[in-house]
Amino acid sequence: MASNDIILATRTTTRLLDALKDAHNEPVWAQVDGRYRPVIAGLARRLGLRDEDAEEVAQQALSEFVRCYRDGKYDRSKGRLSSWILGIAHHTTLRMIRNGVRQTLPGGTVMAEVPDEQSLRTIWTDERDRAILSRALQLLREDSSIDERTVQAFELVAMRGVPAAEAGEQCRMTADQVYVAKSRVTKKLRELVEELTRAFEEDE
Repeated sequence: MASNDIILATRTTTRLLDALKDAHNEPVWAQVDGRYRPVIAGLARRLGLRDEDAEEVAQQALSEFVRCYRDGKYDRSKGRLSSWILGIAHHTTLRMIRNGVRQTLPGGTVMAEVPDEQSLRTIWTDERDRAILSRALQLLREDSSIDERTVQAFELVAMRGVPAAEAGEQCRMTADQVYVAKSRVTKKLRELVEELTRAFEEDE
């Protein structure tokens, strides 16, 4: 993994927004898209949309956000960026729901609307944390300084609950080596999650 990948991934919201003013800065647009797309799509799914429709909401919401931002419509003194994007995402989701694109949620109900802003914010934060963990794992897998077997051992033991001895057999490692791998990767993953969270929380 190139150091530039981590720098871009953990760049604070303010620095991303400053760079986003340049319509030709494709790497920064890719970072904004990568940061917010999974969160918006996750929110839309939680509000009752199918996967493909949730992805469409994310595309529409991000396009509207960038267009409005470059038109100077975002005023930081009037609210947080995340609240603005959340509002765009919510309205885009409701518009799609009103057009009849929704799915039945567990229990046979259809969530057409979230009752209050706090509930929306809670969902947003949950999806943000999920996206951060997913991104941190991706960066970890791409880190050339960490052996592939080390990451595999961590995923087997820490994420899938596979016993260390069994994980060792799959990764051609001893049980002790698996525990060392788990400890090393856990430490690195925690550091990445903290960096990515700080980049988000500047705006939260």
